[in-house]
Amino acid sequence: MTEQKPVRLPDAASVETVLAALEPQSADVELAPALNKAFPGFVFTVATIDDPYWCNPHDVIAADGTRLGDHRAWVEHKLAEVGGDLNAFWNRHRQSGEKFAEWRGTTAFAFAPTGPGVAEFVQISLGREIEFLAGAVVDPDYRPGKVDDLFEPTWVLRGSETQQLAGPVYRVRGRSGGGIVHMRSFLARRTRIERELREAQRPELEKRVIREVGPDGTRDTAFFDANPDWFDFVPRENRFFVAWERSSAAADRIFAHWAFDIYDLEDRGRREIGFIPRPLKMPTERLLTDEGVSVHRLMERIETIDTEIGLPFAWFFLMTHGHWVDPNVGHVIADGLRTGRVRLPDQDAAVLLAWADKPYLF
Repeated sequence: MTEQKPVRLPDAASVETVLAALEPQSADVELAPALNKAFPGFVFTVATIDDPYWCNPHDVIAADGTRLGDHRAWVEHKLAEVGGDLNAFWNRHRQSGEKFAEWRGTTAFAFAPTGPGVAEFVQISLGREIEFLAGAVVDPDYRPGKVDDLFEPTWVLRGSETQQLAGPVYRVRGRSGGGIVHMRSFLARRTRIERELREAQRPELEKRVIREVGPDGTRDTAFFDANPDWFDFVPRENRFFVAWERSSAAADRIFAHWAFDIYDLEDRGRREIGFIPRPLKMPTERLLTDEGVSVHRLMERIETIDTEIGLPFAWFFLMTHGHWVDPNVGHVIADGLRTGRVRLPDQDAAVLLAWADKPYLF
């Protein structure tokens, strides 16, 4: 934030007003300045992630470019005209030149610090979307087997070049509690909900007994005697931020390197809350633990990753992400630290050993 005191945290309605006022030809350049103007005291930066997605077809376009209306409503109306006969519908429209339009996008994030702490920032999850003339309203080569096939156009190759109709536009995404988040508040809520969920299990777990059968007979142990730290559990999301704060990576703001796909929803009566970290910069190749590779060779590889990313201890957080660095790399290096074969900066060694003692992945 600037020295000017923030008037308020961003809210969904105000952010959507800002997004709606952006002109497509300048939206990419003007997004951050527009957010700064709408929310005095904040300084936003924007990052995009190359993860293409597409939305359901939303409009039908005639051969002459006329918009014929909502895709689903149009299909249902035209089906009704032929009495629901799929073959008749297909024969009528397979060479009509009618196409459907859809929005295709990539994920973007806007960040603004609210203080010096590792979790003191606002994150806005966005979709950067462009409307394309995607393809024919029916597969010209194959008859549809069922009505639902008409609403899921699998015959379209979305990697191919198609005509752009509108955009780019930005939209708020992640409405299940994750579109606009103050990270410190989110982590506090994550901890509270985890504690409440575990507390709700107390009556049942107090009755639970773990039975072990061995050569000396049977031994019963109360669940809480076997798990004395049950209520001290720290969610992986919180541990990710604590690890950053305690490591040499803390010299950089976390949101300069990571974004967070946040969810907060009800699933079958159970509260589900958390995030999946998304690296804003990725190494050129994955680091796996090949059989027989030495810990010293792994140390060279993680140093290469850190240099490539431009962040000390970057490899560790890529490892917890669960894709770019094999978790076995962390275990091998942790064993090397314990036996004195390799060294890391003290704060990074402590973070790695804590992880190796109680691993977590996303």
